[in-house]
Amino acid sequence: MSAVLVKGQNGPLSVHDLVISVQVAAPADLSALLVTASGKVRSDADFVFFNQPSGPGVQLRPGAAGQPAVLAVSLAAIPADIEQLRAVITLDDANGSFGQLPAPIATVADAAGNALYEYRIEGLSTESIVIALELYRRQGDWKVRAVGQGYAGGFAALVTDHGVQVNDAPQPVPQPAQYNPAPTGYPEPAPTGYPAPADQFTSGTGYPPPPPAQYAPTGGYQAPGQSYPPPPSYLQPAGYPPPPGYAAAPPPVQEDRDLPAGHAVSLVKGQRINLRKEGGAALGYVKMGLGWDPVKRGGMFGNKSVDVDLDASVVLFAGTNPVDVVYYGSLNSKDGSIRHQGDNLTGEGEGDDEEIMVDLTRIAPSVSTLVFIVTSYKGHTFEQIANAYCRLVDSTTNAELARYTLAGGMPFTAMAMAKVYRPAPGADWKLEALGEGFQAKHPGEAVPQLARFL
Repeated sequence: MSAVLVKGQNGPLSVHDLVISVQVAAPADLSALLVTASGKVRSDADFVFFNQPSGPGVQLRPGAAGQPAVLAVSLAAIPADIEQLRAVITLDDANGSFGQLPAPIATVADAAGNALYEYRIEGLSTESIVIALELYRRQGDWKVRAVGQGYAGGFAALVTDHGVQVNDAPQPVPQPAQYNPAPTGYPEPAPTGYPAPADQFTSGTGYPPPPPAQYAPTGGYQAPGQSYPPPPSYLQPAGYPPPPGYAAAPPPVQEDRDLPAGHAVSLVKGQRINLRKEGGAALGYVKMGLGWDPVKRGGMFGNKSVDVDLDASVVLFAGTNPVDVVYYGSLNSKDGSIRHQGDNLTGEGEGDDEEIMVDLTRIAPSVSTLVFIVTSYKGHTFEQIANAYCRLVDSTTNAELARYTLAGGMPFTAMAMAKVYRPAPGADWKLEALGEGFQAKHPGEAVPQLARFL
């Protein structure tokens, strides 16, 4: 018969092979953080979760039907500098909370399935993440403690607070160029249509603040009431001043266009297009193909390619919260709507190097954005990459719909290539070419940097 723990209580562990499982009344994930005496992981490898199911002495295995995966733990295989293993429950619905559900239950059993300890996690309210319990060293032995510490900051805040960090800081975003203000009598520029960023990137979230607005003036404005400089001469007919009270018509609003029939669209950076064919229905099943070639370099026996290993991934966001990652280590999204076709280690050969299949009709209603990225596993920058592109293909006809090609290499180890997003639940999906670089070698390092693309 198992011993029942209450919050803060601990107990000894007499066996070294254990299974940690949880019972939750809603879809959830179980993960593990292996931390040192400082309370931090040594590296990202010490974070065991659905996209990285193995760690030192810990494996994530399928759980009972309708329940999260379980953690199989071999205490003898945990490195000596790891002091604690923290078992974490995360709700799939980032907008949900444990306070809306019956109390989850965490169980520690031996390898044969005999329950040793049980902990009913009471007292949770608005949290969507909870550190359920921890295994820890004490005077050469291992013990278990009921923790029950809720986390309201979200997935990114949890891993950041435990030291799962980006190795390299993102490059600073270039400031927009200065421009002169409009002359007297001209209307102010039309609004961009984007709302002001909400104050949601507080410290501890793991996300950088959003970049400066691309159309905000950086200088040259004068306070109201002061005289403005005259308009440039080329804006006026020679010898004829503008009539009093004249105001130029505002520039027309550029609406996102539908996909044309019969040919593919060549996108430029920042361009958006509706995933709907002209005069037809919205697309449902598409493929994102990504390709690149290593730059050739001279060698003793002729040209050699740089030995690069790039990986294509897609990160799913519900609002600003990352909810899933599809990449070489986890080829299918949790809802089955996205399927990665596998890893290309070299980039050699014709055609797409990696392909990601997307069934837009099956994506969860809470998911608003898919960000397609490419990361350099060995740390090569895009200065060593040629012909990088992404292209959208109609999977029903295999016809290319749109393509975006990077213009020149950049000194970054990762690239946000494009995003597919919907501005509101139920709205048509859109594609936007991004072409923005940052520093990351794998998706785990990239996720905390993607908020600025949402």
